[in-house]
Amino acid sequence: QLQLVESGGGLVQAGGSLKLSCAASGRTFSNYVVGWFRQAPGKEREFVAVVTWSDSSAAYGSSVKGRFTISRDNAKNTVYLQKNSLKPEDTAVYYCAARRTGSDYVEPTDYDYWGQGTQVTVSS
Repeated sequence: QLQLVESGGGLVQAGGSLKLSCAASGRTFSNYVVGWFRQAPGKEREFVAVVTWSDSSAAYGSSVKGRFTISRDNAKNTVYLQKNSLKPEDTAVYYCAARRTGSDYVEPTDYDYWGQGTQVTVSS
């Protein structure tokens, strides 16, 4: 069973940066697609970014493209989300998710494993 643990959330001022981590245990990330989602109060869970483990191909949601970067560390079995130029509207709980290799990745239902989430608050 794959288990995911997010870390790195916190309070940051608008314009600042934050780096989230998603560490896997139980299994390696090999052959998995790993994504980040976020959910603000009263809103649906939103796709943020995804990376494939095989070739590090990445994709981003339109609201974060150009500001966020997803990356992986094979040796640490960890995926990162570097967030720059943060805005108050980036405030949300950020979740890491994983699924076996496949072509669908923007919907929460595409994923089989989820972490508990980490809160990110951006003050204006």
